[in-house]
Amino acid sequence: MLTHEQESRARLHVLRNAQKYGKADAGSVIGKMLAEFPELKAKAKELHSDLQKVIADTSRLSDAEKEAIFASDVPKETKQEHALHPLPNAEKGKVVLRLAPFPSGPLHIGNARMVLLNDEYAKMYDGKLLLVFDDTIGSEEKIPIPEGYDLIKEGLDYLGVKVHGTYYKSDRLPLFYEWGKKLIENGHAYACECDSPTIRKNRNEMFECEHRHRAKESNLELWDRMLAGSFNEGEICIRIKSDMKHPDPAFRDRVMFRIAEKEHPRVGSKYRVWPMLEISWAVDDQLLGITHIIRGKDLVIEDMMEKLIWQYMGLKEKTFVHYGMLRVAEAKLSKSKSAMEVRSGGFTGWDDPRTWSIQSLRRRGIRADAIRKFVLSFGISLVDIEAPSDSLYNENRKLIDPTTQRRFFVPNGRSFNLAGEHRPEVELKNHPDEPLGTRKVMVKDTIWLPKDDALEGSEIRLKDFCNVAFEGERARVTSLEIKPIPKVQWVGDGAQRCDVLLPDGSTLNGFIEPNPLPVGSMVQLERFGFVRIERWDGSGVAAVFAHK
Repeated sequence: MLTHEQESRARLHVLRNAQKYGKADAGSVIGKMLAEFPELKAKAKELHSDLQKVIADTSRLSDAEKEAIFASDVPKETKQEHALHPLPNAEKGKVVLRLAPFPSGPLHIGNARMVLLNDEYAKMYDGKLLLVFDDTIGSEEKIPIPEGYDLIKEGLDYLGVKVHGTYYKSDRLPLFYEWGKKLIENGHAYACECDSPTIRKNRNEMFECEHRHRAKESNLELWDRMLAGSFNEGEICIRIKSDMKHPDPAFRDRVMFRIAEKEHPRVGSKYRVWPMLEISWAVDDQLLGITHIIRGKDLVIEDMMEKLIWQYMGLKEKTFVHYGMLRVAEAKLSKSKSAMEVRSGGFTGWDDPRTWSIQSLRRRGIRADAIRKFVLSFGISLVDIEAPSDSLYNENRKLIDPTTQRRFFVPNGRSFNLAGEHRPEVELKNHPDEPLGTRKVMVKDTIWLPKDDALEGSEIRLKDFCNVAFEGERARVTSLEIKPIPKVQWVGDGAQRCDVLLPDGSTLNGFIEPNPLPVGSMVQLERFGFVRIERWDGSGVAAVFAHK
């Protein structure tokens, strides 16, 4: 349902559309509405239905009522691009936020929402943004990898995110141990020797563990023995006392510390007792002075645990702000699966386009500003969003198109002998609309054309050059005049082999005109799409596809 402000603006846009075209069209008005209210992008279907109702209601208005609506059109205040809702309990210059990525690989497009929302709010309030590597060993499946730290920093640098301090949880275990001991001493935590199936069964049945009421002296002794290495992995853990009748079984007496005997990429085998996320967050959010915790709505249980720990420690709560999941429809592979493919050699590396990592987007030529505009266009809300990749590509296209030169490219081409009178060279514009100069293409005896465009006996126009008809392996020049016949891309003498890496990991082979551009340049291969040049030398051209 539209808000009062949104409905008022919709009514005005409907009237303008009807005034211009005679009859209002919901599809034509949607673009105007999304430009003013980006948060509606997640509800495009509902918006179309709402606009149909607005059109029906507006059609019944009198001329006087319509004039009144036009008269009320006072220009809206200019809003900062991608302005976000204010943070609750926030003071200028006093906001401290944190990024807490797990270094199992690079940041990907989904993580960008967490990163950029925190970065924007830090800038909005002249605050600080801390990078806190969440590199504890908390589960069997998720293990930090040595290169994960640098990959994350590299992604932040590319996105233009400035951090004001970097911390590693793997360096802070003694602090977590201090809090764990205090919670045991105060009777809020206990040592538990139940195995995982028993813990799950007791939680589901709301049954208190037999160890829950053990004397704190015994719990402290077991805690010391855990730290001394007297127990093996899985034999004992430390659980925090919470409400065993709580509606969510996951909240009931959660594990706070467990033994993990795996090697850590930074601290090796120095520690065997590792904190779970909730206790490490509870400690660091207090000791590092975090004021606002901006995180996904899927971490609400973690919020509750942090609050419980602070309550037990007699500490003031922090402010939590949540957002929904942002998915790109075409990015289906998880980071863990990507890691498996990278390790196995199935992917060429973390910059393989199929990972959808920030590194892969950079390799494709997706600008950091485009990623930022794409992410922030959805604002901050609890709504889960699945956006098409075209939304990201549209932002990138706006940024790169004015400065990107064009080149002719023939995918999967075949060669023809060129016969008849024609110019020996053609001068082509580097951009159809921008003053980016011209280039010359030599045309002698051979041209390359897409296979599908070269049909026996047909006549086509070689774009910006001449018309030809086909006779077997020969293309005969018929005229220079522009005719209403198909136009095709072509490449003349000196054509170079061009291999384009596509988003699905496959490679498309073709031929490109011999007018080189520097490595790292973006170029639009006409009638094909934007690509980023990775190599252009005598052996050929290698490029990575960005988007149409």
